[in-house]
Amino acid sequence: MVMSLELKNQIEKARHNLHMLVEHNEGRFGHPDVLQQSMVLDELINEYNRMHLSKPRA
Repeated sequence: MVMSLELKNQIEKARHNLHMLVEHNEGRFGHPDVLQQSMVLDELINEYNRMHLSKPRA
């Protein structure tokens, strides 16, 4: 599924960005930039889960 692959790529990019922000902010998970990116990643993961949970099972 193309949409699923695109979403997986977005999730991976967001995960990488989060990792880089944590490194850049010396491991401070409470930094506003880290928290914002974490929320972006959370929403992408939620979208992925909604997409896959709404599929009828065979």
